[in-house]
Amino acid sequence: MRSLFKGSSSQKTSDVRTPRHSSGWVELLKYLQTTESLRILDVGATSPNNINFLTGLGHSVYMANFVEDAARPEWRIANEDAAPDSAPGATHFDTQSFIKQNLDFGGRNFDVITFWDTADYLPPELVAPVIDRLFEVLSPGGKLLAFFHTKNAVDTSFVRYHLTPESHVDMQKTGNYPITGKFQNRQIEQLFHAYASYRFFLAKDSLQEVIVTR
Repeated sequence: MRSLFKGSSSQKTSDVRTPRHSSGWVELLKYLQTTESLRILDVGATSPNNINFLTGLGHSVYMANFVEDAARPEWRIANEDAAPDSAPGATHFDTQSFIKQNLDFGGRNFDVITFWDTADYLPPELVAPVIDRLFEVLSPGGKLLAFFHTKNAVDTSFVRYHLTPESHVDMQKTGNYPITGKFQNRQIEQLFHAYASYRFFLAKDSLQEVIVTR
C-alpha cells in the first residue's frame, strides 16, 4: 500500500457506524473483485478499514480529504476589486492555488475514484474545478463513484464511508462540515459533462448515487 496524502482529521469522529445499502457500491465492488492491480483514490478522512479492504483485493490505495483541506482559512482571500458598496470583508476562494497544492498527484493516474458526497461540502466555486481535475487524472475507462444529497435531505451530517464486502457501506459521522449545495440530476450531468458516460442508481433514502466512466 502506498499513500500520498495526510488523511487524518482534526474533527471529532463518532464511534457509531450505520450500514447503508448502496447499489453504486455493489456495482463498483464487482469491478474491484474482477480486475487486478487497480490504483484507487479514496476521498475522505483516513479509513484503515478501507486501506485494508482494498489492498486485500490487490489494489494500491491513495487518500485525500478535500473537504477538510478546503475548510482551512488560508484559502479565503480578500476581494481586491470589490465594489465600493460590497460587504466589508468579502472574500473569495483561491481555487487555482488549492487545485495546484491539493490535487497534484505527482504524475499518477487512477483507475477508480471513490468521491462519495464530497461535492456537497466543498465551496461552490471549487466543485467543478475539482471534478474537472479528477477527469484529468482518471485513466480512460476508469470509474468514479459519487453520492449527492437530494433536495429533500434532512440529515446532512458529514460522514466517512467505510467499505464492506457486502451490498452496503458503513457511515460514520466525522466532523462538523456544513453542506454547501444540493445538486439535481441535470446539474450532476453538467458536472460530469466531460466523462464518457454516467449511470444513476435509485436509492430509498436522501442520497443520489452515480457512477461515471472516463
